Amino acid sequence: MTYELGQGTGPLRGVKVVEIAGIGPGPHACMILADLGADVIRIDRPGGGMFALGDKDLLNRGRPSVALDLKRPEAVEAVLRLVEGADVLVEGMRPGAIERMGLGPDVCHARNPRLVLGRMTGWGQDGPWGQAAGHDMNYVAITGALHGLGQDRDRPHFPSNLLGDFGGGSTYLVIGILAALLEARTSGQGQVVDAAIVDGTAHLNAIASTFAAVGLDSGRRRSGMLDGGTPWYDLYETADGRHMSVAALEPQFWAALVERIGVDLPDRDDPAHHAAIRAALTARFKERTQAEWSEVFDGTDACVAAVVPLAEAPQHPHLAARGTFVERDGVVQPAPAPRFSRTEATVGTTPAAPGQHTREALTAWGIDDVDALLASGAATQA
Repeated sequence: MTYELGQGTGPLRGVKVVEIAGIGPGPHACMILADLGADVIRIDRPGGGMFALGDKDLLNRGRPSVALDLKRPEAVEAVLRLVEGADVLVEGMRPGAIERMGLGPDVCHARNPRLVLGRMTGWGQDGPWGQAAGHDMNYVAITGALHGLGQDRDRPHFPSNLLGDFGGGSTYLVIGILAALLEARTSGQGQVVDAAIVDGTAHLNAIASTFAAVGLDSGRRRSGMLDGGTPWYDLYETADGRHMSVAALEPQFWAALVERIGVDLPDRDDPAHHAAIRAALTARFKERTQAEWSEVFDGTDACVAAVVPLAEAPQHPHLAARGTFVERDGVVQPAPAPRFSRTEATVGTTPAAPGQHTREALTAWGIDDVDALLASGAATQA
């Protein structure tokens, strides 16, 4: 195949990123950067890692894969040469791991003082748990975010790994990288971005700290304004066993719901009526199917929407009209986000197998001894 730099169409076109392959939030962050137009070269271990999912792994879309054995000094030197021409290096190993490889911040900044080094971890680069293993649920658990999730008062519910890995993790890594890139263009100096899932999740959850500060957080699940503690912000089952989401917080939106629900409801401003309102809504929503209720509330200000399975989401009329999901090489996937009026972002290449583009990508990035790397085993072509 032919691989060329500068194929991205988004606002980050021309930004060059070296990605040391990891799992979860690191790849997701690099997918975002690639979606937005950056040239990202992914450094995989030969054969890939234990979570390699092939050409269906959407977190790896939009960038070539180069397989390098980073236990070999010539492979490390190849990465450092990539770093010399890059704007960003992204890694997601435990603190100290890339230093032991010879790719730590001091070494990289000696080669390229303007480099932004984005480091993605759960616990952060320091602290007593810095070297401990962990996963999304653990990181979210200690920040106070997990405790209040769910409408079951007896136990919290965790939202897959969306909140920690991708909300507090990759999203904040990208924010940090973009901010550091902007600053580097003024100062000429790169820096390390220490993106820890615990930090990002705590920051993401600032509204809960606000509620606590003004006395609106009781510490119990299903007791607040946004967690099902009120009947006008909750889920209701329909006649076909599906659900509708009701989020009529403001009085005018509640009035729009009352107008269309077709049942008399008491004054919601009196807390003594909340149980009766919930019971009435529960009974009423069970009288019709989800499709029927969707038609009743379609396009209104009642803040009522169907709870749609992922498999059906691309066909939702609103998402279909916006093109929120796209199909590429037979795989339905989220389109790049956000959107730009002039430098439109587009989905790049199909997720690559580890080492699929070793020769082409290294050559395009200016590595002139690829044949020697391949012959020595420091690099592998899939």
